[in-house]
Amino acid sequence: MSLRRLCLFLLLVSPLTDLSGQGLQLPAYVAVPIAQLQAEEIGRYPAIEAGQGAAADSDHVYAIVNTAIGQYRKADGTFVRRWASPRTGLVRHINSCYAEEGRLYCANSNFPEIPMASSIEVFDTATMTHIASYSLGMLDEGSLTWFERIPGGWMAGFAHYDEDGGLPHKNHNYASIIRYDQEWRKIGGWMIPDSAISRMQPHAASGGGLGPDGLLYLTGHDRPEMYVMALPAMGPKLIHIATIAIDVEGQAFAWDKSGSERVVYGISRPNREVRSFLLPEVEVPQGVRRFSELGGNPLLTD
Repeated sequence: MSLRRLCLFLLLVSPLTDLSGQGLQLPAYVAVPIAQLQAEEIGRYPAIEAGQGAAADSDHVYAIVNTAIGQYRKADGTFVRRWASPRTGLVRHINSCYAEEGRLYCANSNFPEIPMASSIEVFDTATMTHIASYSLGMLDEGSLTWFERIPGGWMAGFAHYDEDGGLPHKNHNYASIIRYDQEWRKIGGWMIPDSAISRMQPHAASGGGLGPDGLLYLTGHDRPEMYVMALPAMGPKLIHIATIAIDVEGQAFAWDKSGSERVVYGISRPNREVRSFLLPEVEVPQGVRRFSELGGNPLLTD
């Protein structure tokens, strides 16, 4: 028997030993404190489509509901144009969108159907016409709720649910953040920490996006809160470093990347409004990293 096989055999047949009972002194884990912050509302736009999320570019805001997207002038909230699809058509549940270079990139899922399947839908903001579709197919990760471009690829959020649209063997705790390369091949991912995902149950993160500070911001399905995540020094679970009170009832949001300020757009479903907010700066504690520090896979380097 080889040495490697012998070691594996001994590991399997030997009882596990509690090293702490042998006098080994292990350091205590000290959790990162979660800062409590407040967003400042700076604008409101009535929009009948404000049921799933919002987006913005330099001139317009966009209100999103399952099968329709409304475009409104940012200056005065005037309706411009709308894309709409049949409620029982090919697109069933657009969850979120973000604007980039004259296009809206939107996350779509077949919620509440099972098995879960998702696609990316692209729209021309000049005409609000649909111009491209990319199907992700059925994924064990769950339903795609948001995604965005990052250096070298993509980052995306997937949801699992305790109720309608959920699987009997996977509840909201199985929601996750996945990292892909340019061709949408999975290259990594993270769990959402208990302090945030427990606030989202029985749903999961409906919105997400990287801020200009390199931190990940998430919103749930119902609560008027935004959760700020940093990368852990090690391990598969993100670090929850701040919660921002924000006057929207969850759902998807989007960063306004057309300016230099920390502005996001979200929705109030009961009031059918798109709302804009200025987010406070978030202090990054020692021992965690920003997503802007992500590099390649260290296991593949020399």
